[in-house]
Amino acid sequence: MQSRRDFLKTSLLGAGGLMLGLDSSIYARSRKANDLIRVGIVGFSDRCRYSLVPAFMAHAKELGFEIVAVSDIWSRRRKEAVEFFKKEYDLNVKAFRNNEELYDSKMVDAVIISTADFQHATHLAEAVKAGCDAYCEKPFSETMADGRMALKAVKESGKIVQIGSQRRSAPNYHAAHDYIKSGKFGPITMVEMTWNVNQPGRWRRPELVAQCFEKDLDWKRFLINRPYEDFDPRKYLEYRLFWPYSSGIPGQWMSHQIDTVHWFTGISHPKSVVAGGGVYCWKDGRTNYDTLTAVMEYESADQNFQVLYSSRFHNEAGGTKELYFSNGGTLNLDTNEISSDGGLQQWAADEMGMKANLLDNFKLPDISVATAANMGGDPMTSLHMRNWMECVRSRTETNAPVEAGYNHSIATIMCNAAVRTGEKVVFDEATQEVLAGGKVFQY
Repeated sequence: MQSRRDFLKTSLLGAGGLMLGLDSSIYARSRKANDLIRVGIVGFSDRCRYSLVPAFMAHAKELGFEIVAVSDIWSRRRKEAVEFFKKEYDLNVKAFRNNEELYDSKMVDAVIISTADFQHATHLAEAVKAGCDAYCEKPFSETMADGRMALKAVKESGKIVQIGSQRRSAPNYHAAHDYIKSGKFGPITMVEMTWNVNQPGRWRRPELVAQCFEKDLDWKRFLINRPYEDFDPRKYLEYRLFWPYSSGIPGQWMSHQIDTVHWFTGISHPKSVVAGGGVYCWKDGRTNYDTLTAVMEYESADQNFQVLYSSRFHNEAGGTKELYFSNGGTLNLDTNEISSDGGLQQWAADEMGMKANLLDNFKLPDISVATAANMGGDPMTSLHMRNWMECVRSRTETNAPVEAGYNHSIATIMCNAAVRTGEKVVFDEATQEVLAGGKVFQY
């Protein structure tokens, strides 16, 4: 039987060798060693400033990357970006008013996309069509039409894309994936996932909203393909609270966790989804819910199980949990333990003339999942960013390729459709559409 040490060694190698200190020079084969890869920032958001940029800069010098430009439609963010990069990293970046200006400049080889949720697909398609590799924050898309468009653009371009599902670069998740794939866990029979916080200010920016004026930004460009409405600084800065600019809980949080289900099982999306929720606590004008519970059915030729997902913003008990169950026990990605907890005990097996089914206790590598608003300390993001940078060098597939983003979006769109319509939602493979009550789900 494979020892824990050997299993973890294999799993960490599967994570791209990120924790083993492998020589990064092997990733420079497709370019000259002194070629500098020039990177642009698309959307100088808080997520970009406090998490993505530090993660990038931690590896930039070693791997031969440099941030040279930023594109943002708000003059305030452009000014802040120029000052930030000069003060923090002594870099002189050029600021552009929009992505067309950025790509027309021919200044960048790759971009980091950190814009509003509903814009990711469009901005990713723009990037690859302009000849750039891209690190694109999740959710990949909030509508199937946007998702299909961006998937086609990426596949036709051949560019290197990393979707911001950073669990796919974490050693504990790689070890869990390899353990399940080894067959030792047995068939998955149930998955339970939660993401609970108690933060009234989550996704709120009241002070900044008061300083945001239409004259300083391009509101029509912000809306892209969403129905026109008059300028609203809350929807510009607090977009995560408002559909159709974000689905809120499904796109922001469920997208991370449900992606692991697809990765671990090889099943691309749910067969069906039912969901319920509402604004039960923070009645501040938001249209996205502060509480949501969804039940998703997954099915393939050899697997059939249910995923129970819940999230609430008004009580943090339970925190973030990811529990996988089989007849033999539990895989807990909060404690990073595989155990016989809940497995078939001998006394219960005897009643049916069966044998006990109890997993051996097993410890996965430890790595934390950050739930605070400032994600700067999240080690997963650093590992994930490095994987993208290495793959840009080697021209090999990333840990979270475009298909992973497309698939998590099917699940999150199904969940959003279910909670908004009250219907049982299914996915039409032929048309690649989400159907609620037999109708294509739109805005």
